[in-house]
Formats: sequence, structure tokens, C-alpha cells
Amino acid sequence: MVRRVLIATLYGAEPVLMAIARLGVERVVLLIDHKPDKIQQESLEKIKTSLGKAVKIETLKTSNYDIVEIASKCVELIDLKAKDEEIHVNITSGRKTKAIGLLFAAYARHDYVAKISYYPEEQEEKEVVYLPRLSFKLTKSEKMILEALEKGKYRNIKDLSKKVKLSTAMLYRAIDDLKDKDFITVDGEITLTDAGKIARL
Repeated sequence: MVRRVLIATLYGAEPVLMAIARLGVERVVLLIDHKPDKIQQESLEKIKTSLGKAVKIETLKTSNYDIVEIASKCVELIDLKAKDEEIHVNITSGRKTKAIGLLFAAYARHDYVAKISYYPEEQEEKEVVYLPRLSFKLTKSEKMILEALEKGKYRNIKDLSKKVKLSTAMLYRAIDDLKDKDFITVDGEITLTDAGKIARL
């Protein structure tokens, strides 16, 4: 039997309660600030009070604005999924930066996430908007390059070619593709961008 798990951003309680009711989840993980403010704390208490006995409620404390850190923590959480669990993501409530970090984590673990949802406040019927489950889809060459850049600094492509065992033509092609995707910058030295850090999670 499949157990549904909801990972959601939190500020106001209503969008999260709506997602829980629609999905019929058994476990919820809520992204909260390291130091939740009064509204976020009250929303968390409201959810626990309303559903605490029927649904397992957990929290994951993350940065407010560091999208790479938010995505990394969410990827770690998704990676812990049990075989009988189906992950659902909801990005309605909470800070936009947390929503973006969670969304990127869902893209990084595309195969583990069943649905990504958003509940627009302005719609009277409260219809769900399902977002596409995109994927970063890196080639083996691109993964090698991003991994090398995560571990060290390279002044130019020639330096990098000593680390990654690719033909010059394949290396240049992969570098061009990674630049187009905004995963790296080549401005003097070759640098991994935040998007590149998330893509290699």
C-alpha cells in the first residue's frame, strides 16, 4: 500500500490544510524558518492541533533566502523516502525563496516526486495548479564537470581537462551546454553557479 507524504512550505495554515485534505496524506514535512515568527508558529500549531493525531507532522528548518541550502536539505529529505512512500510537494504557503528551493529539489529528484502543486488564492473554487515535474537531465560528461568544479578551482578549460578525462571536443561541447543552462560561468576562471550546485545534488 502506498503512503502519501506531503512536503510543503509554511506560513499560513490554510493552503497546507487544504493540500492535506485533498491528498489524504499520512505524513507531512513542513519547511519552517530557523526562527519562526509568530504567524508561522501559530500556523504550525493550528495544523498540529487540527491533524496531529491523524497525520504525522514534522518540520524541516531551513534558511529563508539561501536557495541552494533549502534545495540541499529538501533533496536529503526526499532521498530518505521509504519504498512504499509517494512524495507530493506543495509550494503555496511561505516565502518565495523557500518555494523555489523546494521546487528545485523536486526537479533534482524528479523520479521520486509524484506531483508538485500550488493553490492560487485568487481562484474562488480553489482549483489546484499542478506544475510540471521537470528534471535537470545532465549527461555523464556534464556531471563529471560539475563534480570537478564543486571540489576545486580551475582557471581555464585546459586546467579542467587535466581533471576530467574527456576529449577536448567533448569537454568544449559540455562546457557550452553548461553555460547555456546557467550551471557554470566562464569569466576568467570556470565557476559553478548556484543553479549548477543544485543541478548536481
